[in-house]
Amino acid sequence: MLESENDRTLLEDSLKIVDAAKEHDVTLRLLGAVAISLHSREFVHLYQSLKRLGDANRGFTDMDLIGYARQRAKVRELMEDRLGYVVDQNVLLFRGKERLLYHHSQGVYNVDIFFDKLNFSHEISIGSDPKTGRLLLDYPTLSPTDLLLEKLQIHSISQKDLKDIIVLLRAHQLDFRDDPDLINMKYVAMIFSDDWGFWKDATTNLQDVLSYSQKYRDEETLSEPDFSDVSSKADRILEAIAKQPKTLKWKLRERSGEGKQWWNTVEEISR
Repeated sequence: MLESENDRTLLEDSLKIVDAAKEHDVTLRLLGAVAISLHSREFVHLYQSLKRLGDANRGFTDMDLIGYARQRAKVRELMEDRLGYVVDQNVLLFRGKERLLYHHSQGVYNVDIFFDKLNFSHEISIGSDPKTGRLLLDYPTLSPTDLLLEKLQIHSISQKDLKDIIVLLRAHQLDFRDDPDLINMKYVAMIFSDDWGFWKDATTNLQDVLSYSQKYRDEETLSEPDFSDVSSKADRILEAIAKQPKTLKWKLRERSGEGKQWWNTVEEISR
């Protein structure tokens, strides 16, 4: 993939932020499409063949990071005093305990920083202790397992998010343990076994990965080997989810089914 100048700037700056955080004893990890592209370099050409990025001048418009709330003051010092980013005062006032939004000094991009969890259609926790939380699993991004969960939690998933999942699955092997280069099916299945709503959206999204992968294969934007690999992995994850015993909480929620909203309404923050 030929990255635009804007993309190169954003990708380089994202790594600078995480590296500077590490230097100053602050734990930050990248997430979202930027993280998936960095974690899937060998297969990043799929972004181009799938036309994931759209605008040749601006593929990645913003960057997202996650850290720990107990380091919030140190994050602010790093971003504002050391790196010169401009904090969004409205987000600071109304959402500052769980989230901070920063603007590049020249308006090139925005930086969203979350604390302890991602709370969108469904909640994904990374823990609250820098010494034991899930951010220890990988660097400079979330682990591929958590990156997958981040995408699977979306209630109304878009094709661009499905393409991110396709790239992520193609670039990583599946296993039943945590590793910087593996997707841990055991952990994924365990998360869904306790949350019927998350299970509902995640399994639906994985079925969409299967159907859209076939569509892209038929359109010749996804090669046969890529299609075979991705579809096999999606099937294996669905099988692991199906085999995982469900909790009483999951079973009780299943009784209400789709008669009751099973996802959180996501509040949009103007960037």
